[in-house]
Amino acid sequence: MIINMVLVGLVAFGTTVTHGGPLHSVFNALVGVLLIAGLLFFLSTCVGILRFPDFYTRLNAAGKGDTLSTILMLVACALMVITSAHHVDRTVVLSAIKIIMIVNFIFIGSPTATHALLEAAHWSEIKPWKRNDPPC
Repeated sequence: MIINMVLVGLVAFGTTVTHGGPLHSVFNALVGVLLIAGLLFFLSTCVGILRFPDFYTRLNAAGKGDTLSTILMLVACALMVITSAHHVDRTVVLSAIKIIMIVNFIFIGSPTATHALLEAAHWSEIKPWKRNDPPC
């Protein structure tokens, strides 16, 4: 988590030094790319939930896609908070650090919740799909 705070500080410093310059345009383009990538991963997660045959594979797609897409979109929000400020002060940097802390909690919590659901399904004796079985 300390590394994330250092990165936010470096981005804030880089934005302060080159506000309105070419680096500002690079950060805005990076925000757009991260948001589009997050939306594409959300879309692929939705397709995986609809297309996969059983609970285990559906939850695998949901867990991985949801975590990655949420992280991408929140990192884009943290960058946007820093780049959209007229001047970078303590409140802007703290807002970006709070968003990155949320990313850390999602990075820890989402796979843990997915694992708990899969373990509960295993103990409930939900059978995994086999090639000759019809989809659920």
